[in-house]
Amino acid sequence: MQWHGELQGGYLLRRYKRFLADVVLDSGEEITVHCPNTGAMTGCAEPGSRVWLSRSANLKRKYSMTWELLETEAGATVCIHSALANGLVHEGLLAGRVADLAGYSQWQRERKLASGSRIDFYAPPTQGLPECYVEVKSVTLDCGKGLGAFPDAVSKRASKHIEELAELRQQGARVVLLFAVLHEGIQRVTAASHIDPVYASTLGEARDAGLEVLAYKASINLEQMVLGASLPVCL
Repeated sequence: MQWHGELQGGYLLRRYKRFLADVVLDSGEEITVHCPNTGAMTGCAEPGSRVWLSRSANLKRKYSMTWELLETEAGATVCIHSALANGLVHEGLLAGRVADLAGYSQWQRERKLASGSRIDFYAPPTQGLPECYVEVKSVTLDCGKGLGAFPDAVSKRASKHIEELAELRQQGARVVLLFAVLHEGIQRVTAASHIDPVYASTLGEARDAGLEVLAYKASINLEQMVLGASLPVCL
């Protein structure tokens, strides 16, 4: 996944109103930028952090620049643009980088369910493999010592997605929850039971009933972001 144009560097002054951040560019100019992350961003929004921004060609946008990357105090690069996780995983699936799902060659995005909900990816049955549903969640919450966790705030929606996957599993489908780790300092992933115990419990029950839980880590630099190595999931 290539960035749109050359990223511009700066330093974070503050993040506020969920979707806004003030940044001082390397040139010294202070600007307001779009923050494309609705989560708590724990550990990823510290004032003074080194950040990188992309510029939109859309002249109608109120804020032309979007916050994409951050460097943590420990020197790890983080992509805070959570909406990019699905595109990153899609590229990885098509390129065969997700070894656990390499047997599937056709992937449909935003598969609509009978309930009206949508699952991020769907693959029809192929070569003796059952149909497969994949839900993607981006992980940026670093709990220390290389442990990452999801979610970073209570999320009833995330729990609902797990319940829907569990129902599909009961109907005979293969179901997968894939954590896209967008933090280079994270080496393993868990459910954030200290933040959302309901989600952690729901996930554990669904895994016991056949839900596959995977984690793959992004390799991130100022030119691109690529889905790379798998990580252990510790539930």
